[in-house]
Amino acid sequence: MARSRSSFVCQNCGSVTSRWQGRCDGCGEWNTIVEEVTDGGVGAGPKAAKAAGRPAELVPLAGKTPEAQRFTSGIGELDRVTGGGFVRGSAVLVGGDPGIGKSTLLLQAAAEMARAGANVIYISGEEAIAQVRMRAERLGVADCSVRLASETNVQTILATLEASGGPDLVIIDSIQTLWTDRVDSAPGTVTQVRTSAQAMTRFAKKSGASVVLVGHVTKDGQIAGPRVVEHMVDAVLYFEGDASHTFRILRGVKNRYGATDEIGVFEMQQNGLNEVANPSALFLDQRDKGASGSAVFAGMEGTRPVLVEIQALVSPSPLGTPRRAVVGWDASRLSMVVAVLETRCGVRIGANDIYLNVAGGLKISEPAADLAVAAALISSLTDSPLPADAVYFGEISLSGGVRPVVHSGLRLREAAKLGFSEAFTGQTGKADGTANIQSHAFLSLMDLVGKIAARGRPSRAPAAEEWV
Repeated sequence: MARSRSSFVCQNCGSVTSRWQGRCDGCGEWNTIVEEVTDGGVGAGPKAAKAAGRPAELVPLAGKTPEAQRFTSGIGELDRVTGGGFVRGSAVLVGGDPGIGKSTLLLQAAAEMARAGANVIYISGEEAIAQVRMRAERLGVADCSVRLASETNVQTILATLEASGGPDLVIIDSIQTLWTDRVDSAPGTVTQVRTSAQAMTRFAKKSGASVVLVGHVTKDGQIAGPRVVEHMVDAVLYFEGDASHTFRILRGVKNRYGATDEIGVFEMQQNGLNEVANPSALFLDQRDKGASGSAVFAGMEGTRPVLVEIQALVSPSPLGTPRRAVVGWDASRLSMVVAVLETRCGVRIGANDIYLNVAGGLKISEPAADLAVAAALISSLTDSPLPADAVYFGEISLSGGVRPVVHSGLRLREAAKLGFSEAFTGQTGKADGTANIQSHAFLSLMDLVGKIAARGRPSRAPAAEEWV
């Protein structure tokens, strides 16, 4: 009998070592390395099979390639993120926090596709069939022709799918619960997750079915398991949200058949997840227009312009080291903006406590929010409310300049559609605006600081000539 080979795998990052050690060299975590028996993996063919050594067929680069066949899910926001619908023969990984609504969204999509005549199979490894039916009754989709199964063994799942008559969509909830007896390790370990994901991906490519894998998220916000799982699949979607808000954001971080960084916005209701056609109106709802420290940022999420309120609070610090609290934005980016205001604009703001919040729970990563953040900080410091009908976007350089950003026309049109009449941005070499909104372009951040300071005299902060 052949001896099984074993390796030592980190359960946090998936790094493989030849011997056990207390600390992983890949991620630095302690006591996460476990010995696991390696194998060829499910779907990789017999272990004894060897490569035949036949040459692969070479084809010229030039030529016609058939367009990828898609079928829509019936949910517009989901189709937007996937690039127009699920592609046949593709594997999609959906991750998110527990209870965020992953199973709810996928069950609604499965029901809509089944109503359109697709052959849909929903396999749950975490819930019994009765629990899935209860959720379907609550969502009002219990009458759909979706076929269910509660199974975690990979071989049994593959045999069931092959005997089901060619499914169009297969949903596996979740990949961390699957296991195979060809790998001598517990379910949920790195080797089991990697092997199970490989088997389901190979089934998708071979059968032409679209396979959706649900993945758990770690405390760091990453999909649990090795990063190689994200490289196996064709698309990776993250389902984000906050327990204190009713909306949810589906964000695409990888898509081989469409654009990345697209978002779909949903609102959690009693009957499930409802699409939000105008996310900007949702994020700007209940905005206090007369308060200082509030600026509206015209951002881009993929190809969709989104307007969101940025709130800042600058207060005198009773501590030797001022506090910096940031929610929804990069804390290091805030430190850079504060340093530019101090050094290039002469604004005495670094000795104060600074609190920054992106209203609605949305997370912003693009540098175009620099100008809106700076405007909110100056408004709060001088207690001067900004114009209620103005939006801000532009990147701030370390020299104190304001650089233009891409897709200015889309941002301005979205702002004009929502009733905004002014826009403060970086200066461009060409006209990029609309007739319904007045654009104010700045070459230097100092010009914007002076414009905000001139709107009103501060009531609790030093006079303008004292802090500039």
